[in-house]
Amino acid sequence: MIRRLQKTDIDAVAQIWLTSNREAHDFVPAEYWESNFTPVKEMLLQAEVYVCEDEESNEIRGFIGLEDEYIAGVFVRKEARSKGTGKALLDYVKEIKKKLTLHVYVKNERAVRFYQREGFQILKKMTDDATGEEECLMAWRTYTPMKYERG
Repeated sequence: MIRRLQKTDIDAVAQIWLTSNREAHDFVPAEYWESNFTPVKEMLLQAEVYVCEDEESNEIRGFIGLEDEYIAGVFVRKEARSKGTGKALLDYVKEIKKKLTLHVYVKNERAVRFYQREGFQILKKMTDDATGEEECLMAWRTYTPMKYERG
């Protein structure tokens, strides 16, 4: 089940953020993620965040954070990866947004492939000032069929 983040979810969600970043971005020093843990935890409460909750255990499997039409991140527990959680979260926000953008590290090849498979295209590559790592700006737009009149 996908639902809006509640205040009581924050500890679980913040831990998923930290653990997922360490695992997916082993090319970035762990201290970088740890030093951002508290500010991110506070920002999550202010952001548009949706969680995917296991219906049987009520455990949060993952979450997606948005700033308008920008995906700040999709984070999924290790044991829930490759089981449809990330896709479900992405599909959910595709239903409520007409277009989406995001940044993803080039070295996070698994994520780049995932977003491409889900219809995102690479617009450009640049360097993330905070980490010095190369990243891609990617975008997705809903398909709207053109209407025309027969003459």
